[in-house]
Amino acid sequence: MNLKTITFQTINLSRAVGKFIKSESLKFSSSDIEFKGLHDMVTYVDKQAEKMIISELSELLPEAGFIAEEDPGLKRADRFNWIVDPLDGTTNFIHSIPFYSISIALNDGDKTIMGIVYEISSGECFYSWKGAPAFLNKKEIKVTEQSDLNHSLLATGFPYYDYSLLDNYLDLFKDLMQTTRGVRRLGSAALDLAYVAAGRFELFYEYGLNPWDVAAGAFLVGQAGGKVTDFRGGDDYLFGKQIIASNKLTHHDFSAKLQSYFNI
Repeated sequence: MNLKTITFQTINLSRAVGKFIKSESLKFSSSDIEFKGLHDMVTYVDKQAEKMIISELSELLPEAGFIAEEDPGLKRADRFNWIVDPLDGTTNFIHSIPFYSISIALNDGDKTIMGIVYEISSGECFYSWKGAPAFLNKKEIKVTEQSDLNHSLLATGFPYYDYSLLDNYLDLFKDLMQTTRGVRRLGSAALDLAYVAAGRFELFYEYGLNPWDVAAGAFLVGQAGGKVTDFRGGDDYLFGKQIIASNKLTHHDFSAKLQSYFNI
């Protein structure tokens, strides 16, 4: 298997599907919204984009299975599995906020070996494969070397269905407002992670996420020299619904702070 070749083929696919999504954004209306749950929205654009991606990836690597947001019934394979979010940031897309992405990762067993996050509006493509650095549009990217949280810019996401940790979350948020350069909530976890990899944020944290939200972006952070864990400092961030991704240097201090508020 030539991972580099597969990566660039997948980038080309992402750009083609991104072109479809961008064209549909010009004619999308509120009547096209469906609800999977409270505040959990989906559109025909998400569904069609996923079908396009799955069709092409099935040709690219026939032996691979899928873990995908809009079709949980897809067959998983014993070894290789694609992890796909066809439109991460659907709420932004619905409201014409130009910050949403396509996220595609490839897992070999429980290890991610390739990741792509494509920001549709700007055309920025973040990508890497096992054994390679992380790139943004052919330029190598790295996490920052900032070690002080007081001089760090963080990103997070707000829970929209699981409010069980909301009080803890807000207490931590209040602390971070006073002890960092700021906390941003942009609306696409995949892009937040890619921005950590590119050195735009020092750290990203969130709970309640799914594998398709984080697989590609978390891989990029690691390939760019960063560190990714769950809230307890372990490696159950892909399916464990808790993630901290950082430039490594801020990880310890932030984790200690988070654990003091979440009592874990």
